[in-house]
Amino acid sequence: MSFLVNLALGLLFGIGLVVSGMADPAKVLNFLDLFGTWDPSLAFVMGGAVIVAFIGYRLVLTRERPVIGNTFHLPTRNDIDARVIAGPAIFGIGWGLGGFCPGPALTALGLGGTGTLAFVPAMIVGMWAARLLADNWMQARTA
Repeated sequence: MSFLVNLALGLLFGIGLVVSGMADPAKVLNFLDLFGTWDPSLAFVMGGAVIVAFIGYRLVLTRERPVIGNTFHLPTRNDIDARVIAGPAIFGIGWGLGGFCPGPALTALGLGGTGTLAFVPAMIVGMWAARLLADNWMQARTA
């Protein structure tokens, strides 16, 4: 049952990305081009997502446990370290250069979007390398 719920939510998310234009790297790059062909429409997409997430978290966290699952998995750390700064910076640079972030890239790959055949494999290698570096860093830190 959990697989079907996750599949349905993933499909809904993908449809939302396509409808909002987030699967089109040109639209994303135009949003990031503040002094050129700026397109503010994605600010409304992001604002809508923030509002939905805010309300959703407020409603869901009043429950004792998730509808499907035994416990909520919430972050426990609240400190800021180099990884908290470097990770989003690298993400933002990649988003600005490629016009994709992981969700829209996978959606565009399914739609046969141009550029995704190079971007998605590079993204996967980057995720693998980041995991490898983080694991090595944690091992060196605990040794």
